[in-house]
Parts: sequence; structure tokens; C-alpha cells
Amino acid sequence: MPTSEGTDHSEACGSSEASAYLDELRLAVAWNRVDIAQSELFRGDIQWRSVHLEASLMDALLNDRHEFVRLLISHGLSLCHFLTPTRLAQLYSAAPPNSLIRSLLDQASHGTGTKTPAPKPSAEPRLPDVGQVLLMLLGEMCAPRYHWVTGEPHHDHDCRESHHGGENTHLLSVRATSELMLDAVLGQTPWSDLFLWALLLNRAQMALYFWEMGSNAVASALGACLLLRVLARLEYEAEEAARRKDLAAKFEGLGVDLFGECYRNSEDRAAHLLLRRCPFWGDATCLQLAMQADARAFFAQDGVQSLLTQKWWGEMDSTTPIWALVLAFFCPPLIYTNLITFRKSDEEFTQKDLAFDMDRGLNGEGPARPADIPVMSLPSRRRCSPHFSRWSQFWGAPVTAFMGNVVSYLLFLLLFARVLLIDFQPTPPGALELLLYFWAFTLLCEELRQGLGGDWGSLATGGRGPGSSQPLRYRLHLYLTDTWNQCDLVALTFFLLGVGCRLTPGLYELGRTVLCLDFMVFTLRLLHIFTVNKQLGPKIVIVNKMMKDVFFFLFFLGVWLVAYGVATEGLLRPQDQDLPKILRRVFYRPYLQIFGQIPQEDMDVALMEHVNCSSELGFWARPSGPQAGSCVSLYANWLVVLLLVIFLLVANIVLVNLLIAMFSYTFGKVQGNSDLYWKAQRYSLIREFHSRPALAPPFIIISHVCLLIQRLSKHRGGSQDNFRVHLPKETERELLTWESVQKENFLLARARDKRESDSERLKRTSQKVDTALKQLRQIREYEQRLKGLEQEVQHCSRVLDWVAKALSRSALLPPGGDPPPIPPGPKD
Repeated sequence: MPTSEGTDHSEACGSSEASAYLDELRLAVAWNRVDIAQSELFRGDIQWRSVHLEASLMDALLNDRHEFVRLLISHGLSLCHFLTPTRLAQLYSAAPPNSLIRSLLDQASHGTGTKTPAPKPSAEPRLPDVGQVLLMLLGEMCAPRYHWVTGEPHHDHDCRESHHGGENTHLLSVRATSELMLDAVLGQTPWSDLFLWALLLNRAQMALYFWEMGSNAVASALGACLLLRVLARLEYEAEEAARRKDLAAKFEGLGVDLFGECYRNSEDRAAHLLLRRCPFWGDATCLQLAMQADARAFFAQDGVQSLLTQKWWGEMDSTTPIWALVLAFFCPPLIYTNLITFRKSDEEFTQKDLAFDMDRGLNGEGPARPADIPVMSLPSRRRCSPHFSRWSQFWGAPVTAFMGNVVSYLLFLLLFARVLLIDFQPTPPGALELLLYFWAFTLLCEELRQGLGGDWGSLATGGRGPGSSQPLRYRLHLYLTDTWNQCDLVALTFFLLGVGCRLTPGLYELGRTVLCLDFMVFTLRLLHIFTVNKQLGPKIVIVNKMMKDVFFFLFFLGVWLVAYGVATEGLLRPQDQDLPKILRRVFYRPYLQIFGQIPQEDMDVALMEHVNCSSELGFWARPSGPQAGSCVSLYANWLVVLLLVIFLLVANIVLVNLLIAMFSYTFGKVQGNSDLYWKAQRYSLIREFHSRPALAPPFIIISHVCLLIQRLSKHRGGSQDNFRVHLPKETERELLTWESVQKENFLLARARDKRESDSERLKRTSQKVDTALKQLRQIREYEQRLKGLEQEVQHCSRVLDWVAKALSRSALLPPGGDPPPIPPGPKD
């Protein structure tokens, strides 16, 4: 409520002058004249109460007046008391009727499962509907959700007003409230709610401002990038989709730049930021949000790659030569020599503090420790046995597991080839063939472990208790979304089918055929293994992108090939009834003609014997050779030759050069970004081998048996995720405070760079020139006014002179009077 200086506050609350100030403020918001509000209403002579600015803030939010939102909040408006569930629902009702978010909210309200009639599109959305929309867009792993909570009203640290009645709505995930409200200790929950609202309604400037004011800056930037890109794919208006993509790119850039600032300030704390779970985004980490958002630029940073390199080498020094690692792998006693170097003790403590725990034994799991045990207590447990520590650190490193799997997979392919070429006979299976079956069985067990019990479901399992059906469903979904996992399943399915046919009497040849094709699939699987290489990885990315161009080329080629093949076959052999040979000549022969194999003696009647070899009347020719086929018609054979020329012209020149041009364009476009693609894929590969057991197939079955026994004995519901840090609350609060400080420094530096940029200097110079021109115009106006006044004064002086002369000659004045005064002369 506004009051004048020196006026009692309670008296001013009901004064007409205060009401006029409020009306002026609401008019300024309606007209979007923030300059008037700053110069007339917020110049310091009016004292404003927070509660009486809320109506103007609501108008500014609904009408997308981001400058007024900044102005009102900067002058003391308490957002904690302003944002109630009712007002938040009113803000969501501001979505346009035909917009994407409105249709999603309507779908969520229709799909609630209740028997109540669905609300009309104009009805006010409910916050649980908003949570359902977020769940549909982001899935279980990343989505914040609004729930109905019955009982006592909920207050966010005594700053949020409760909803009237027995129910209240607030932002919660599936975690416990005590864990979730950790981020709200600094009073940032209202900023997060408004941040989500601005993202869903595509209010760019609002979203940027709420991101600047909120906490979890890096995770929120990546989460916003993910949400906006999902919405952009669903958007049916091109302009709105482009705006969402541009805003997603801005948030990705903000996340990259801010994390770079954090990494330059402290590498250890920056690593905590990457691995810390964010309750607001479904307990996802920054790395997981970046992977889901396809933020490749985020993975390309030095801080992220440094962390991935440390995770890849485990406790070993990353400068260890590869040849030394290979020697120690085949000769384990070399682990205790100076051939293999490990990190120093101080770096080891830092590594343990960041939860880079590699002591997974043979089971591929992280250490099972309660969440309340301090992380710093782990090194003392490790240092009790140096020899065992070196052994476990070497075999527990992902690079060692990768090398073991590479060697094992190459041996598996050699054994597979040997069995197919030599030992695969109709007789009962031999020893090598049985070993191959057992080896493939261990590969199947490992795929089942990854899909059902691996770390793929760590996000979905979160804090859920046993017996929930959703974690398994989401684990399978995440597992099947990976292309290489689909390739593994196809290869193993073909293998089981081939073995089943091989062991079935009468289906031996079919089983051999299926296994031969399956060997090709297993061999192509080698490409995924070598994506970790810095030279081969980007090239594999380029080949993967070019495969899409090949499919487009095959589409055009198939259309042209069918058109030519059917036409020529109908002209050459109209009486042929052998369908297999017809299909072979329609499809296979034109395909070979592209590569230069042109059988002229089968198409050009000039090279044939003109003999009526058909029972039908007409002109016929007999092709030479026993495999030539039926008679060829002489009618319109010139058209066949002409079609051959046109086919070769289009196929060999137009289509092949089109394919080359597409390859060149794809190569040029991907070559510059192939490093970004590779670094993003490197995270997935390192995470996969980080969770794998140390033993490689077929010995991996030992790890699977130990893991099964361990789970049955301890009744453990899920596996430990080694890519997440569980910090104490006080440490996490300090980390968030440090991140907020780095964000302020980043924003200040960004604003300073913007002020010092050439465009801003030109803008300020232009403003100064405009001000100077305005002052010059005012000076000219003053000069014109002065000239007008001088003319009027001169006119008045002449009139007065005339009056004086007229009076002096008049008989009304008595004679002998005083003369008129003499005007003063100019001063010396």
C-alpha cells in the first residue's frame, strides 16, 4: 500500500491518494509503461507494502510483463506469500485456448480415471493435471509432479500461504518431503514453480528471470532444455516450435557457461554438481538431464570429460600406457609393480569424497552403504589392505572391464566362426559347439542383468519401496531405447532360434542359415565397442548418420528400378509364366546393370537368332545359351534399348551422384560436430562398463551367481548407482550456496561483457546523441521564445512612447508639470 513520506501508515491505507497510486500502477502495467512506473511511482518518495503489490504482480504475470515483474519484486514484494496454489492455478489458466499446453492439460484432466465429467477447455486447470502433463512429457525419471496432500496446511518454511479448506497442493516428487524440501531451505520453491509455469507457457523472458532468481541453476537449465525440446517436438505451430527450440538452445548455453564458471572455480565442487541428485527434477543428475536433453555441448566441456576420464580409469592414473594395461591384464602379478600407476593419496581422498567407489568386487555393483554414513568414512575402510586394494582397484576399473569384454568378444567371434565353418555338422554337438552355446548363454544373462537389475532403473526406483510395478517398466523402457541393446537382443534371439532349429530333426539347414546371418549381427556389434576410441568414435558417428542417406537413396532407386524392370520384362517376354524367373529379371538384373553387368545378348534382338520359338503368332527371337529363358519378342525392341539407356543415365549419373552429394553434405555437417556426438556417446559407454562386472563372459556367470545369492540373502530391492553422489544435508546446502554465488558472478560478468560490447556501446552512444539532440531542440525552442518576447517588448515600448507623446501634447495635463523620466542608458 502506498503512503507519502511523513504520513502515518494506517491513515494512508484508506486514503484516496493511496488508492490513486494503486490505480496508476495498474494502469502502467496495463499500458506496459515501466518507465512511467519507475519515474513516478518507484522513485523513493512512496512506501509500498508487499501485500498490496500482489494484484499488480498478478496482472504482470498474466500479461507477460517481465519488466514489471522484475520491478515489483525488486521493490520488496514477497513471492513466498504471493504464490498460493490458487494463484498458480490461475496462472496456468492464462494458456491460450488453442495452444499445446492447453490441449495437454485437457488430455490430463480427461485421463484422470475419475467418473466426474471432464472440465471444459475454459475451466481452470488443476495442479495435479499439470503434474500429469509433466509426467507425460518428461517421464518418470525427470518430471516434477503436483500431488494432493490432505491434512494440515503445508507451509514452505512459513512463507507460503495455505489453501483454504482441508486440501493443499504443492510441488513434490516421489521422494520424502524432508529430502525434497532441502532445495527450498533457501526459499526458492516459488521461483521453481513459476519457472515451470513460464517454460510450459513459452514465456521466454519470464523463464530466464525466474532461472536467474532460483536455485539449482545448472540442473534447472538442463531440465528446461529437455522440457522445451520435448514440447517443440509436440508443437504443431511452426513459429511456436521455433521459439521453444531457440529458448532451449539459450538454456543449454547458460548451463554450459555456468558449469564452466563453476569448474574454473573448483573442480571438486563442480564434480559434485554433476553427480548430485536433484529432487526437483525427479532425483536426476545433471549428466542424466543432459543426456535426455541431447545437450551435446554440455558433454564436450573439459569439466565433464575430465570427470568421465576419471570414472573410466577408476583409481588408476589416466597416464597409464595401454600396453602396460594389456600386460597386467594377461599377467596379473604385474599389478603390484610400478608398471601400473595409481593416484596419490590426496587425490584418492578427493576421489572417494566424490563417491568414485570402484570396490564392486566381481558383482558389478557399488558399495552398499546407508545414506546417513558420511562419504569421508570410506577411505579408512579402503586403506586396511594395500595389496587387496591394488587388486580390486585394477579389476574394478571400467577400462579393465572394457578390455576384458573386448578380448572375450573377439574370442567369442573366433569360436563362432570356427563352429560354423568346421564343427557345425548334422551329428550331435561337439565340445566346441557346446562351449559356444554356454558362452552365448552367459551373454544372455548379462543382458538380462542390464535390463532387469542394472543401473538403468536407478532413477525410476528412486525412493520407491518393493513391489512397485513402475520401476521395472521404466527400466525395460530405458534399456530398449538404446540401439545397441536392441542389436544385442536381435542377435541373441536369432542365436536361440538357430540353435533350436539345429537341434530339431529336419531343420538342420534352416538352423545353419539362421546362425550364419546371426554371425553377421554379432560381428557388426564390434562397432559399439570401438566407439570409445577417440579416432574411430567420431567416424562411426559419421557412418551412422550416412546410413539415413542410404535409405533415402534406396527409396528413389527402388522406385526407378521397379518401373524399369517391369516395363522391360513386359516388352521382352510377354508369354513367360515362370514367376521366380520373372521376379529375378525384374529386380536382380536391373540392380546388376547399375554396376556394369549388362547382358546385351538377352535384351538386344540384333544379337539373337530370329526364330519363331513360341507357339504364338508374331515375330520372335531365341536368346543364346541354355539359361537364356523363353523367347523374346521382336516387337518394339528398340524401346527396350532406349529404356536401358535412360535407366543407366538416371541410375548411374543422377541417383549415384545424388547419393554422393548427400554423403558430402552429411560428412561436412557432421564432421565439425562429430567430436560433440562422440563425447556424448562416451558417457553412455563409460556408464555401461562402469556398472558391468569385472569378469568377462563366459566367466561372468560367476558374478551373476554371486549377485543372485547376495540379493536373495539380503533382500535388496535395487542396485547402487555409481554415477550419483549422496551428500549430507549440510554439505548439499553449502554446495547450493556456492553454486548460487558462482551464478551471481557469472551473471555479473555476463552483464559487464554485454555493457562493454560494441553493440551496447553503440546503443549507449545513440542514447546520448538522442539526449543531446533533444536538449538542442529545447534550446532552439527557448531561443525562439526569447525572440518573441523581445519583439513583444519592443512593440510595447513603441506603444508606450506613442502614449507619452500623445499625453504631452494633450490639454489635459497642467502646464509646468514634471517631465517624463529619462530611460536608463547602457552600463559601462
